This record gives sequence, structure tokens and C-alpha cells, in this order.
Amino acid sequence: MTAWVATVLAQCPCSDGGSGSQYSSVSTWLILAVALGTWLLARFVWKKRGASTMGKIGKITVVVVLAIAVVAVIIIKKGSVASSQQSSSPTASGLPRLVDLGSTTCIPCKMMAPVLDDLGKEYAGRMQVEFINVNDNADAAKPYGIKLIPTQVFLDANGKEMWRHEGFISKQDILAKWQELGVSFTAASVAVSQPTSAPK
Repeated sequence: MTAWVATVLAQCPCSDGGSGSQYSSVSTWLILAVALGTWLLARFVWKKRGASTMGKIGKITVVVVLAIAVVAVIIIKKGSVASSQQSSSPTASGLPRLVDLGSTTCIPCKMMAPVLDDLGKEYAGRMQVEFINVNDNADAAKPYGIKLIPTQVFLDANGKEMWRHEGFISKQDILAKWQELGVSFTAASVAVSQPTSAPK
């Protein structure tokens, strides 16, 4: 039982960069507290009074409460993952999009600023680069379901999430990841810059 509680607690999203669902986190902790309390109470009664006083109904009640707690935690976790996946691509812009969720105060976020600025200028019209300050605009960050900042979310032209990264990532690594995902910006620039031959 203690191993199960430790496993669930380790998987619980406790740091979401200020944009996660507080309701599901509180519900998970409440359910875990009830399950742990029930288990500790049953153990106390078992040790103090002996196994004979722990009647059949008491044992069944403990098992049922623990089973309900486990099912509730699983349902909450699946619901939060599903809503995170459904809303992780809020809008399609017609261009591949890189969304950086961070703040203006954390060191890795500050390191990302010139990288994003450079990408935004160099790939204007081919890639949309967006920065969301999770401290100033928590509502805009919520659909992405982030846990740490900075987080970079790579979205295709239809707004579907392709990949995400947590922490600082260099411009070269961003471009390499786009290429790995099958998005090439150089092909578009070559096609645009090639002169058309005039008929003779």
C-alpha cells in the first residue's frame, strides 16, 4: 500500500508553471489523503484490537474505499491528460508554429528570448514564433498543460502538437527538430528565391 501511494504521489503533477488544472491536483491529493487515512485507521484497529475485532464488514469497507480512491485517481489523471492533449493545439495559423511558454524572470526563459527573436525575424512568413508569459497570461498558457518553464511546443500548420521540449533549447536544435519532424524552411526559401526563366 505504501509503495502504491508513493508511486501515485511521484506521478502527480505538482509544478505546472502556474497554468495547470488546480482542481484535478487538489482532487487527487484529497483522494490520496482519504485512501491513506482509511488504510492507517484499518491498520491501527488491526494492531490495537486484533484481527478478530476487525469484522468482515470492516475489511470489506476498507477494500471498497481504497478501490474507489484508486479508480477516482485513474479517472482524474486520464481526464486531465485527455483535456491537455485536446487543447494543446488551440488555433491553426496556416504556418508551423513554435510556442514558447515562460516568464521574463527565470534564467532559461531569458536565454530563450534572443533565440525566439532571431527565429521570428529570420523565418517570418514561414514559421510563426509566439511567446506566452505564464505569469502575466495564465489563461493563454492553460490549454498547453505545461509543467515547467520554459516549455517550447512545436505545432504543425493545422495547429496539431508535434513535439514539446522543457528548458532552454538552441536555435540550431530547434531547426534540427523541425527538420526531424519533416518541416523544412529552407526548401520554401529556395523555391521563393529562384528566378523564373523568361521565355526566349
